[in-house]
Amino acid sequence: MDIATLIGLVGAFALVITTIFMGGNAAGFIDIPSVVVVIGGTFAVTFIMFPMGVVINAFKVGMKTFLFKSADPQDIIKLITSLADTARKESLVALEKVNIDDEFLKKGVMLVVDGSSEGLVRSVMEIELEFMKQRHRQGQAVFKGMGTMAPAFGMIGTLIGLVNMLSNLSDPSSIGPAMAVALLTTFYGAIMANVMFLPMATKLEERSAEDVLFMQIMIEGVSSLQRGDHPSVVKEKLQAFLSPALRETT
Repeated sequence: MDIATLIGLVGAFALVITTIFMGGNAAGFIDIPSVVVVIGGTFAVTFIMFPMGVVINAFKVGMKTFLFKSADPQDIIKLITSLADTARKESLVALEKVNIDDEFLKKGVMLVVDGSSEGLVRSVMEIELEFMKQRHRQGQAVFKGMGTMAPAFGMIGTLIGLVNMLSNLSDPSSIGPAMAVALLTTFYGAIMANVMFLPMATKLEERSAEDVLFMQIMIEGVSSLQRGDHPSVVKEKLQAFLSPALRETT
């Protein structure tokens, strides 16, 4: 569980709800038609913008904002350094017997063991990296699109409410409540966009950047293995991918 995401989400809603209750009229912020317009409209347009499979997959990917086990780059560097040591003391073929959990790194190492050229190994790994980035961008685009559409449907709901209000100007006492209801759709749209969809898209971008960094480390590490670099050289080369603060912890 990503505690930061949970704290942020709960904290944001808590602040909004607390402010509403401090105003003394919490019931006035509840309007079912407004909820239907904003939520229903946002999801409907999302299915227009993206294929159904992409939308459904994006919701699955969205769980990464809450449930995500972050790998330690130092563990990856230590593993690759260990592989370099094994290859130097024995041979590249000996790497076939080493247990590697990460499928991406394992694929690269197996290509090296099979005698593939360095250019081919790097090309295969970089292609997989590029398509991974493309898949991630699709999920991010869905949440960004929903973050754009939610306020738009909030405004549409407000316009509908204003039209209804203006059609009943003969009753001055109904203008205030009607105006409040009309503004609620804008409120709901802003909440959905700025507390849920856009922050989730940004968090997914951060997750993707982390995955890309790890895969770049692996690509460079496999190339170093194939060139027969000394383990200490491999380690120093891969440490360059990390910020100075992270390098200092090794």
